[in-house]
Amino acid sequence: MTPAVEQAKKAEVDFLLHEYAHDAIVESYGLEAAVKLDVAAEQVFKTLVVTLDGKQLAVGIVPVTCQLGLKQIAKAAGAKKAAMATPAEVERVTGYVLGGVSPLGQKKPLPTWVDQSAQSHATIYVSAGRRGLEIELAPSDLVALTQGRLAAIAV
Repeated sequence: MTPAVEQAKKAEVDFLLHEYAHDAIVESYGLEAAVKLDVAAEQVFKTLVVTLDGKQLAVGIVPVTCQLGLKQIAKAAGAKKAAMATPAEVERVTGYVLGGVSPLGQKKPLPTWVDQSAQSHATIYVSAGRRGLEIELAPSDLVALTQGRLAAIAV
């Protein structure tokens, strides 16, 4: 299993794994997951890595129907500016490939913010560490496992 699944198992939180056949030509991994798992896209969240003030990496977790607000995550983090991290940085610090980046089980745990809309769902779906594998868990468990904070970071 992936490091994300191992972290959830070790923490003994309730979760479900959902696997689907990933289509290599699809570019919107999160929307693909929603369609193939037949769940509301607002319930599927993507994991994005940003650089704060040009030096500190952080994670923003937002619904796949939205974008990460760079101004919003910077403000939530107490930073002046946020920019998307490069794909190479993302893969190096998380240990995951793009499209399979999980907020759980990262090589180097990063400060994490989860969009507050997650609280409107009993469970949400995030990548379980590879394309075609999603983990469903309570938003509160995701926040606890990532030592994250809730904030309005989606636009």
